[in-house]
Amino acid sequence: MTSFRDITDRLAAEGNLRRIPSGAISGSIVDLSSNDYLGLAMRPGLQEEFFSRPGATAIPMTSSASRLLASHQDEYHSLEALLSELYGRAALLFNSGYHANTGMVSAIAQAGKTLIVADKLAHASIIDGMTLSKAPFTRFRHNDLNHLRHILDKEAAGYEHALVIVESVYSMDGDRADLQGLAGIKRDYPGVLLYVDEAHAFGVEGKRGLGLSRSSEHYSDIDIVVGTFGKACASMGAFCAVAPDLRDYLVNRSRSLIFSTAMPPVTAAWTQFMIEKIVNMDSERAHLKTLGEQMQKILSPLSPGFPVTVSHILPFVVGDPRRAVTLSAGLLDHGFKVLPIRVPTVPPGTDRLRISLNAALDKADINRFGEALKSICAGEK
Repeated sequence: MTSFRDITDRLAAEGNLRRIPSGAISGSIVDLSSNDYLGLAMRPGLQEEFFSRPGATAIPMTSSASRLLASHQDEYHSLEALLSELYGRAALLFNSGYHANTGMVSAIAQAGKTLIVADKLAHASIIDGMTLSKAPFTRFRHNDLNHLRHILDKEAAGYEHALVIVESVYSMDGDRADLQGLAGIKRDYPGVLLYVDEAHAFGVEGKRGLGLSRSSEHYSDIDIVVGTFGKACASMGAFCAVAPDLRDYLVNRSRSLIFSTAMPPVTAAWTQFMIEKIVNMDSERAHLKTLGEQMQKILSPLSPGFPVTVSHILPFVVGDPRRAVTLSAGLLDHGFKVLPIRVPTVPPGTDRLRISLNAALDKADINRFGEALKSICAGEK
């Protein structure tokens, strides 16, 4: 039997060993690795405002039970009601995006009745949900809807449903799903259920920051919308927006909901407080888009083999884990925290720096980063 030490030694030799960071970063370091896309996690005054509201300090800090058993439900119901109003559908809370995807995919996809077809770059939580479902699954080439159609033509007829799963904004590449094209596929294949994970779009993209699905003219074609609170919303947890009968089904069949202690009620209250702020932050979203355009212009000449999309998530693909680690260390010396992303998070040969922007940055920060990256790259030659 191969020892655990042998495995970690091999990972270290390959440049793929991971370690949990220690401590907080210095105030002089610009953090380009966080998913705090609107820059709200450390914005002064928000916590003080939240806890100054009547009754806020009396909200329980723990649920002490699963959602189906918890005695204190007011904050959950209030947050779900807000989300239902915003999305025009029933809403259900989960403890995290991972809980949402593993719980929902494994519950919705029924062995022998459902074929799952997911984008090749779908998040690990979706892959784990597919595995847990025990339903057959396959993946189509990233954003290649012709390949998706080919799979459905070949395999879908043998099942009651085909669950097609995509992300609206992909977590490692920052590019977008073709929601219009996916809606066309749904109309052409009556048994398709369309599942869109908005984890990296919620708060950032679309009208009022509600994601790309809600703003799409094809919103009615999307059966399951998933969003998370631990990124732009500066909280934790997740939700789905679905038809009422599907919500009832998930309450009875989603194991990650049924068998997990629910998020603290105070967290649900904080999330609602933040969403009520976020829906009015159009100026922050516009500023973030401008920063993305600026960063894309910097990265594109340095990355001729990998197209860089204008986004709040921009990859600098280097293709080698050791080089990614070295570049990350060099950027930290220049005052920028940008962590290396390696196998298995991304496919082999696409090791990268994942540059994550936030609305608290300014154009000068982006320019300084560009100069640092160009300097480091020039020194490699």
